[in-house]
Amino acid sequence: MIDVKTKEFWKATTALGAASFLIFANMYFPQPLLPLFTEEFAISEAASSLIISVALFVLGISFFIYTALSDAFGRRSIIFIAMALGTIGTLAISAAPSFGWLLAARIFQAAALAGIPVAAMAYISEEYKKKAMAAAIGIYISCNSVGGMGGRVLSGVLTDLWNWRIAFVVMAVCSFLLFVLVYILLPKSQQFTARPFQLREVLHDNKDHLKNPVMRYAYIIGGLHFLVFIGIFNFITYYLSGDPFFVSTAVLGLLFLTYGAGTVSSTLAGKAAQIWKQTSAVFIGVALMVLAVVLTLIPSFPVIIGALLILSFGFFFAHSTSSAWVTRHADKAKASASGLYLTSYYLGGSLGSLYYGWLWPAFGWFGMVSGSLLVLVITYLCTKKLAVMEESELHSSTIVRQSV
Repeated sequence: MIDVKTKEFWKATTALGAASFLIFANMYFPQPLLPLFTEEFAISEAASSLIISVALFVLGISFFIYTALSDAFGRRSIIFIAMALGTIGTLAISAAPSFGWLLAARIFQAAALAGIPVAAMAYISEEYKKKAMAAAIGIYISCNSVGGMGGRVLSGVLTDLWNWRIAFVVMAVCSFLLFVLVYILLPKSQQFTARPFQLREVLHDNKDHLKNPVMRYAYIIGGLHFLVFIGIFNFITYYLSGDPFFVSTAVLGLLFLTYGAGTVSSTLAGKAAQIWKQTSAVFIGVALMVLAVVLTLIPSFPVIIGALLILSFGFFFAHSTSSAWVTRHADKAKASASGLYLTSYYLGGSLGSLYYGWLWPAFGWFGMVSGSLLVLVITYLCTKKLAVMEESELHSSTIVRQSV
């Protein structure tokens, strides 16, 4: 199995990181362009945000299918096919003649890309030693934030230089190059054992995971945190493009450089989980997100940038830990356990646009902040539930060691 500080570790982790970069760069590429789409296609802010929320919804529900396909056909095969089809979807978006066609291309793209995270997390859980697993997940999720940041920045800058269609063509070329890199670097699976495609068995496994409170609370935490994160970043573009800020598309794209804080925090979370309790790391993430959301109420562009840095750091710190919690506590059907976490995560993100799409026009930015704090109270209470379970686990393991 793959161990830390080995050549195989860095080859596999680099490949999975590149695949992670591809999916998140593509998924969030349109986000700085939402005000532009609102104007060009003569649609509302809520309709424009469907470009993000519908794609996240499709991504979430597609994980169920990819869990079974990954178990049947192998992790590497699914990753390669998903990357290839996702790149075709990106190219199709660039040629969309209307908003309806653009949305349809986004749905195809999201359905294709959904195979990457499911297969990648299953690959890590099977091919890596336990000590290497936390480090690999931390780096993998760091690449999530780098991809999300890079895609958003690239789209804003390229659109200002040329137009949004050329921006998507450039993204498609970058995606193809990443596909080649992953194909060359990702080692063949050594621990994978194929299972027949049985959707009924997948549904049964998911039902068992949902009935298990150790897993269920982690799913709720992941989904609700992403709801807040994606909702704030979606509508901050409208907040900052209007009075009194009037920020340009290029600057809105550069705004997402704040994701760099998430890259750092994801890696730190992997190391923190080896020293602290996992729930302690989630509590820290929640606290930082609360602080960040409150700071956005101050009508100062530099303060809001600082708040987004803190939000990114806190969100990815908590997300990396809750994701690792699921991987660590899945005693069986690891692929479906990881897939269900991703489903709850992206369904939460897709609901963010609906939730904030109602708050923004009705109550403005103060309503956005109040709604976010309400959600974070819920994730805090869920984390308290996990903390009790974690304390019980530590107590039981101490008794076992003493008896030995």
